[in-house]
Amino acid sequence: MTPDETTPPAPATPAAEGEAPVTAAPAAPAPGGKWGIAHIFASYNNILITVTDVTGAETIAKCTGGMVVKAAKDEGGPYAAMKAAERVAEAAREKGIDSLHIKVRAPGGHRQKSPGPGAQAAIRALARAGVRIGRIEDVTPVPHDGTRKKGGRRGRRV
Repeated sequence: MTPDETTPPAPATPAAEGEAPVTAAPAAPAPGGKWGIAHIFASYNNILITVTDVTGAETIAKCTGGMVVKAAKDEGGPYAAMKAAERVAEAAREKGIDSLHIKVRAPGGHRQKSPGPGAQAAIRALARAGVRIGRIEDVTPVPHDGTRKKGGRRGRRV
């Protein structure tokens, strides 16, 4: 045979009595499942994770950092985000949603533009919980000249 020719596939071995015939590879699972959107609002003080349907009209599950930790100083941290994401993933799976698009949001406007420390931890926890992740998008509001920042002319004096 020349290198450009392909070899024919080997014939399947006949199955013994009572056994299923041997196939080359199992069929891939059909793509699909139900999709939802995980809205993650992450500031330095708290984290809020809300799962909605694809249109955003119906809320499927919701959890905050304050619902999973006792101390107020820990509400926005990675541990609280991880626990909140686990709760939300479990509730979403119970309602039939197995895949999520993620929208991350910081306070934005004239406040901080970068999400808090819990945002990345929440995304990692959702992935670890067995949820299929679609698109990750930053939806932090950006001002086009907006309201004045608080603190007065000379700023906050510490």
